[in-house]
Amino acid sequence: MSSHVSYLNLGSQPSIKHCHPAAERNKEPILQALKKYIDVNKKGYLLEISSGSGQHVTHFAPNFPNITFQPTEMEISSLKSINEYIADYSNGNIKKTQFLDAREPLDNWLDGTLKSGSVDYILNINLVHISEWACSEGLFKGAGELLKKDGYLFTYGPYSFNGSITPQSNIDFNATLKARNPSWGFRDVHRELEPLAKENGIVLEGKHELPANNHFLVWRKK
Repeated sequence: MSSHVSYLNLGSQPSIKHCHPAAERNKEPILQALKKYIDVNKKGYLLEISSGSGQHVTHFAPNFPNITFQPTEMEISSLKSINEYIADYSNGNIKKTQFLDAREPLDNWLDGTLKSGSVDYILNINLVHISEWACSEGLFKGAGELLKKDGYLFTYGPYSFNGSITPQSNIDFNATLKARNPSWGFRDVHRELEPLAKENGIVLEGKHELPANNHFLVWRKK
């Protein structure tokens, strides 16, 4: 993904704030999809796994003032970028970003502070196809353990459906991903992700087509 990087000076230390054009394009459609499922009048806790630059969380949070957002990342430059976005945000319902590697045991997530059944929502944007399968396994295992009953896992990105990838631009993108790393690539919603979800007590409840040939998938903890 191409990105523009601007340098901001806070005190004596230079910091890096990333701005991904794709995130700018998709943040509003994703927000509108989230509004269909998140109760704006009810307090809750949303864990975002792989928060990227920080553009998404600071766009979503003002629309859900009763939700506490916890962004996470595993890349150091992204962790710094997210905190720069948070520093410019005044609503106070975004916690400082923390390191999280979905492949690690749950006891390592946020230093073991997350309790079973304590999370209302988990959000994951553009990770499943640009990561090894172990990340998807960790994501769904974590959701199955951490979500409250009837809690939601939201995933966004491009997917395969019953072995079919459309349109041609997505076929080309998938080939490019696999050329970069053979362990990457589109995951099949019905053949791969639904069985994985079922293993972890999660069901696919909603599927929304969003711009640029991506889907917003809604998974619910039974």
